[in-house]
Amino acid sequence: MTRQATSATHRVLLGLALGAAALALAGCESALMQPQGPIGAQEKTILLDSLGVMLVIVVPTILATLLFAWWFRASNTRARFRPEFVYSGRVELVTWSIPILVVVFLGGVTWVGSHDLDPAQPLKSTVPAENVQVVSLDWKWLFIYPDRGVASVNELVLPTGTPIHMRLTSASVMNTFFVPRLGSMIYTMNGMADDLYLQADRPGVFPGLSGHFSGDGFSDMHFKVLAVPPAQYAAWAAQARGVGPMLDEPAYTALEQQSTNVAPFTYRTVSADLFEHIVQQRLPPGPGPQSGPPAPQPQPGQR
Repeated sequence: MTRQATSATHRVLLGLALGAAALALAGCESALMQPQGPIGAQEKTILLDSLGVMLVIVVPTILATLLFAWWFRASNTRARFRPEFVYSGRVELVTWSIPILVVVFLGGVTWVGSHDLDPAQPLKSTVPAENVQVVSLDWKWLFIYPDRGVASVNELVLPTGTPIHMRLTSASVMNTFFVPRLGSMIYTMNGMADDLYLQADRPGVFPGLSGHFSGDGFSDMHFKVLAVPPAQYAAWAAQARGVGPMLDEPAYTALEQQSTNVAPFTYRTVSADLFEHIVQQRLPPGPGPQSGPPAPQPQPGQR
């Protein structure tokens, strides 16, 4: 093969590789960079601000490295070689002041953000908050809607434009609740309840997941978030009250048994104070991770 043919082949392969990379990247999207609520939008701003502050060091360092390599090249006779150089106050001032300023700016961003985005701080809105109680189980999620008197498993339905006040606990081992497009990952722990405020600004279907390893069924411990207009949310709650089983303490005891890949379903009614009984450990906790993978188990009312 001639040199020209080899070069042409390399160009074709390079073009195909670049095209494949472009197509692959075109199909990728970052949920954190596409927030659908005010909390996620503020967290995105903090990430971009932190990136900008850190680039103040990264970009000049890269440019200085390239400049030094070019200036002190072997062919540059104007470059001065100073093996006796030991100390310069000006150099020390620059090399220490920039990192100090970066730490101060990042600390300020973190300080302000940690107070503005306190998970337990109510969102400013003229619309009353909707209450949702969240229980992490092995390996599924239970969502109780105390204002509506219904519950759902592995599917969280929210009204758009409405602050959502969540109280979260775990019926078993420690876990984490995370909806990347809405923001604020938070831990769930047995015997205690955490508060979290979120809001979805527009309708959509957003993935939710557990971000903390909790046993063999962890990889399947995800759920869907359905953000719908308030009127559609009210219609969904009314429909849920007409179908499905009742979530009382015996039904909850059956639900908390280990199972994976549980299809979403709803309960038409929920026993009063069930969530508080879970938090106060009046109901026995789940078995927690055990040796061997659990077998998929259908739940009562599963559709």
